[in-house]
Amino acid sequence: MALENLAVLSSRGRLGLAAIVFAAVAGAIWVVMLFLQTAPPRRIVLASGLEDGLLHQYARRYIEILARSGVTVEERVTNGPGDNLRLLQDPRSGVDIGFLQGGVAKSPEADNLMMIASLYYVPMWVFYRSTDTLQQVNELRNRRVAVGLSGSGARSLSDAVFALNGLTSDNVTLRPLSNNAALLALRSGEVDAAIFVDGADNTAVWSALRDPTLKLLNYVRADAYRRRLNFISTLTLPPGVVDLANNIPEKEVALIGTKEMLVARDGFHPALIHLLIDAAREIHGKQGLFEEAGEFPATTQVDLRVSPNADEHKRFGRSILYQYLPFWIATMGERVVVILLPLAAVLFPLFHYLPQLLRWRVRSRVYRWYGELALLERDVAARTDASSTEQWLADLERIERAVARIHIPDGFASEAYTLREHIGLVRRAIIARNSKPAVAA
Repeated sequence: MALENLAVLSSRGRLGLAAIVFAAVAGAIWVVMLFLQTAPPRRIVLASGLEDGLLHQYARRYIEILARSGVTVEERVTNGPGDNLRLLQDPRSGVDIGFLQGGVAKSPEADNLMMIASLYYVPMWVFYRSTDTLQQVNELRNRRVAVGLSGSGARSLSDAVFALNGLTSDNVTLRPLSNNAALLALRSGEVDAAIFVDGADNTAVWSALRDPTLKLLNYVRADAYRRRLNFISTLTLPPGVVDLANNIPEKEVALIGTKEMLVARDGFHPALIHLLIDAAREIHGKQGLFEEAGEFPATTQVDLRVSPNADEHKRFGRSILYQYLPFWIATMGERVVVILLPLAAVLFPLFHYLPQLLRWRVRSRVYRWYGELALLERDVAARTDASSTEQWLADLERIERAVARIHIPDGFASEAYTLREHIGLVRRAIIARNSKPAVAA
């Protein structure tokens, strides 16, 4: 129907239609581009952790996996989540994403950050020598404790737990050491306890678990910590899970911990969020010492708000484009779709209604003179004398000349001819009226 309407328009009408369509399309594209994300960057910076920790190992995996999709990940080695938080909050740092653990980020300072996914559990391991007796955290008072480097996850979580137990630097000798250095210091007797906040796969943690000269603190009040700190998870280490042959540990151990998260600044590109979640599923989706298969990556809030794109990915998965096309082609296709849908919404009504509007515009040029002709005809019918004949004929000529000047497309020629016929009828009626003899009184 729209094509038929276009066919009856003159070249001028078609040009007018084209101009309107162009303006509408340009306006739609402009509006879309205001809200449309640019193409995702090909290089991002990831703040990880210490080189002897799991975060560094996982960072290498993310680098490897994202490289398959043509995205270069530059690792920024740090002391851990505390340093990562500082870098993420500094717009000049160049860091785009980073590993954080629950309890590190606090509002309102972290309101510009969003969680892409939680990745795995990070227990707070407290090891001490087997010759000692330690039943609760508050018994670390007046002892030497390795608590992790400044900016590390161990230091952040231990500070929160120590505060609940009334432990401070005034009544505990705190030794800032990395995992491996802390383990060596504990074995040599330089410290009385060593605190690790890392996954069970960390080499220092795994070594300490299998060391017969060391013991692991059993958190008998684990549930109390969970209720006091919203980012705390309670965990259980079953008997023999470390080494079934040697029954390590000998009995069930209650632990507390939190969750490691992958965090980004606001405005991080949605396409890369989907790519990172897929990578996280490949890295962290397997069963672990505390994790069930498929439990991670998760989008259940820890203590940061969850990215809406991450939540969407969790509920609906990747779009069909990303399932069948390479990442960059799918990204381009997605942007094209985002542009075309609003354009289609604009163009469809345009092509449907504009030809009709232009038909009405052309017809209105003819109907205007129909109105003047009707007024003249009524004036002729209302008068009984012929004194205005010359004026009527002059008005008719004016109308006829005006109609002749109207550019009428071929599709509307019949309406112009009909108007001219009506003009002729009125003219003949006036002439015939003037030629009639006067009626005697």
